[in-house]
Amino acid sequence: MNMIELKQVSRRYGAVEAIAPLDFSVKQGEFVTLLGPSGSGKTTLLNLIAGMVSPSSGQIFVRGVDITNAPPSSRGLGMVFQNYALMPHMTVFDNIAFPLRVRKMPKDEIRRKVKDVLDMVRLPDIAARKPKELSGGQQQRVSLARCIVYNPALILLDEPLGALDKKLREQMQLEIRRLHAQLGITMLNVTHDQDEALSMSDRIVLMNQGRVEQVASPDELYRSPRTAFAASFIGTANLISGTVQDNAGEHTVVSTPLGLLPATMRSGVVSRGAAVKLLVRPESVRMTCALHSPDVDTASGLRHAGTLEDSITLGSVVRHHVRLACDMQIVVQQQGNRRQITQERGAPVLLDWLPEDCQIILQD
Repeated sequence: MNMIELKQVSRRYGAVEAIAPLDFSVKQGEFVTLLGPSGSGKTTLLNLIAGMVSPSSGQIFVRGVDITNAPPSSRGLGMVFQNYALMPHMTVFDNIAFPLRVRKMPKDEIRRKVKDVLDMVRLPDIAARKPKELSGGQQQRVSLARCIVYNPALILLDEPLGALDKKLREQMQLEIRRLHAQLGITMLNVTHDQDEALSMSDRIVLMNQGRVEQVASPDELYRSPRTAFAASFIGTANLISGTVQDNAGEHTVVSTPLGLLPATMRSGVVSRGAAVKLLVRPESVRMTCALHSPDVDTASGLRHAGTLEDSITLGSVVRHHVRLACDMQIVVQQQGNRRQITQERGAPVLLDWLPEDCQIILQD
């Protein structure tokens, strides 16, 4: 059953089309993330579902009921904000109890529900504190507790981790995933942080300029992006422009500035002469020292000579930037370890990758 379904929903502000007519749905119990750069329309889309903005066209359904024109208060949705939106003059208990009091629940039931939800978010001993006495991570947990205490069928999360530092964000990602699995509540999250989207989501709706670019699982979106925008927005991408020369064999042969490269088309077919992009992820590129392989033939297009411009250590991985003879830059990512042979800037290197790791993407 679909918890959310949008049919040809759009939103215009005068001549500006913030959301082009689109269709998409969220299944019951799913964790779906709206991902995209600033101005892509993801927050507008969330506000359309929440009822804070009215659509210019189309219909919005929640559990099969048309809520397109329903006021926010009657939609039965919970919402968690980036700035926590806790009431500073109230204790944690009163903040969480507030939506239950609005619903006129009995006092004993309110006390039980607040205690249960504080246990659930692993903050059992802070009921008497004020928000200013809590850390950012604790405040965000209280904000979540206030949302789930009345058991909404759907929770909307508007960049809930944006105000936290990196370590707290990672902890809260795990907490929200744990709560989602424990409660089975449908969650729709908005973020511009691709790591957050990849680590938390069952599916990702990637948005670009008010349109849906691709809807896929995190793994599919990273490994099989359909467009150059999707490839470059998710992770780091080496994108090589080319023209299809031959697609009759096991691999499609593409003419590029690096020569003729064998590549793989994950789905569909591409005609000879078509302009394409080739995607090679940095972790798929092998880098070796050219001085150790002086007799290697690079004219075949399978190995590419270049110069190491820079190496950046990012904790467990090292990212190398290599300038090839055709003046193209390729990014290489390797696992960092003490036994790794370090290369100096300016060192001659050779790069290669498997045809299976060189994916054809049609031009946007």
